[in-house]
Amino acid sequence: MDKMRLLFVCLGNICRSPSAEAVMNAVVEKHGAAGRFEIDSAGIIGVHEGGPADSRMKRFARKRGYQLNSISRPVKPEIDFEYFDLVVAMDDENVRDLLAMAPNEAARAKVVKMTDYAQSMGYDEVPDPYYGGEDGFILVLDLLEDACEGLYQQLTS
Repeated sequence: MDKMRLLFVCLGNICRSPSAEAVMNAVVEKHGAAGRFEIDSAGIIGVHEGGPADSRMKRFARKRGYQLNSISRPVKPEIDFEYFDLVVAMDDENVRDLLAMAPNEAARAKVVKMTDYAQSMGYDEVPDPYYGGEDGFILVLDLLEDACEGLYQQLTS
C-alpha cells in the first residue's frame, strides 16, 4: 500500500498546522502505522517561511509530549495539490483560500476541514491562538488530539 500523504494547513504555519502535524504523527505512531503515512504542514501565507513554530505553541505542545520540529513554509499549489492525498485546513478561511489556490476540481476535492473529523469536541474550526492567551493554545491541542484521532479512524476503517 502506498503511503497516505496528509498536509495540514493554517494561516502562517507556526501554531495550528505544525501542531496538527505533530499530533497526527503521534496518533499514527501510537497505532503502529507511522510507516503508512507521510505528514507535513504549510501555511496560506509565507511570512514565517524558514522559521520554527511559535515558541508558545511549542511550549504547550511539549507539555503533552509533542515536539514541533517542522519549519514554516507556504503552500505550494503547483506541487502540494498533486502530491498530497488530503489537504486539511484548520478553519473556514483556510478552506476558502485553499479552494481558490487549487488548480482543478480534483485538487479542490482534496481540501477538508480538521474539525470535520472531531469525535467529541463541538467546534466548527480550530481557532488561531496567536493573538490570545494560554487557553487558546490548550484548546488547539485539545481539538487536534480529538480530530486527528478521528481522521486516523476515518482513513483506516
